[in-house]
Amino acid sequence: MPDPVRRFAVRALLVDHHDRLLLLRGEEPESGAGFWFPPGGGVQADEDLIDALRREVSEEVGFSDLRLGPEVWRRRHRYAWRGTSYDQRERWFLCRVPHFAPDGAGRTATETVDLTRCRWWTVAELARATERLVPGDLADRLRRLLADGPPAKPETIGR
Repeated sequence: MPDPVRRFAVRALLVDHHDRLLLLRGEEPESGAGFWFPPGGGVQADEDLIDALRREVSEEVGFSDLRLGPEVWRRRHRYAWRGTSYDQRERWFLCRVPHFAPDGAGRTATETVDLTRCRWWTVAELARATERLVPGDLADRLRRLLADGPPAKPETIGR
């Protein structure tokens, strides 16, 4: 099996004034199992993190006035997608945003296939989620983040 592709990515925790978090739903290509995750994605070779995050959020949910808050988490994630193995390094930012209706009109062809839904979640709803969340302990992490504020330096998180 070939070495995994190393990929750098950035994610936005888009939280509105009611402390709801915007998540996208994807489905595993092989199994069809659903999972929910924050907007964001790969950093292109000619981009810095901020430009990449603004581009991804604009493409995926149609929000173009993104103001980055603090970097709160970092994660290394190894996974396979459509026959390719990845070793992804992610940086996660908390971004306070006004509530808006997500619009996926700017999605790439691949994103249009891979992203099946988008919705705002409360912490209580996340805690009751029946499909996988990314990361798996997202409800608890978001609860702590909203109660305690951002950490002094980004925390390393798991799956």
